[in-house]
Amino acid sequence: MDIRLKALSVHLFTATGAVLSMLAMLAAVEEKWSLMFLWLVVALVVDGIDGPLARRYDVKTNCPTYDGVLMDLIIDYLTYVFIPAYALFKSGLLPGWTGWLAIIVITYASVVYFADTRMKMKDCSFSGFPGCWNMVVLVLFALSPGYWVTLGVVLALTLAMFLPLKFIHPVRTVRWRPLSLTVALLWTIFAARAAWVDFDEGNWAHWGLAITSVYLLVVGILQQIIPERKTA
Repeated sequence: MDIRLKALSVHLFTATGAVLSMLAMLAAVEEKWSLMFLWLVVALVVDGIDGPLARRYDVKTNCPTYDGVLMDLIIDYLTYVFIPAYALFKSGLLPGWTGWLAIIVITYASVVYFADTRMKMKDCSFSGFPGCWNMVVLVLFALSPGYWVTLGVVLALTLAMFLPLKFIHPVRTVRWRPLSLTVALLWTIFAARAAWVDFDEGNWAHWGLAITSVYLLVVGILQQIIPERKTA
């Protein structure tokens, strides 16, 4: 296949995320939360695959007609922010004013963060929490920690978006990448399992979600604290 067709195919693959977001939204409107999260997990897998493919086939050079970065950001806002915020509000995890506060700060802060040209660090990690609310809200659905803890998590992570804290990109952050990729893959498996069993309380996947989520949240900060060994 011609390299230009391969590059175009990557863009078309990325665009499937828009369809997946619509399927997730339709499930959310019907309050079928498990189905919604399953679609969001599929969208997360697509998002994890299309980046390496885009770099492999150099889409900026071989298919510059379409802006893959812009396409990715549009889809990410839908799947990472908008739909999870809606689910958090409509599910009752945050009742009354707490739900209103959560959806306002999540949607407003995230759109500002996504437009920030400083969001990526030199090692391709993120500066500040990268607005992965799809992952956060899924874990909150699974663990059901209570609305005060839930609100505290939302507010703390919203603040963390604008603090000089490092959050890794499991695929692109080179340091500790084999471990980070493994943990990210396990998180995806646990997430899919938890949603598949309708977040059945006490399911083994919930423990896996909790452990892998803690790693993904703090590993970048640990990398800031622990100096990297320089090879001779």
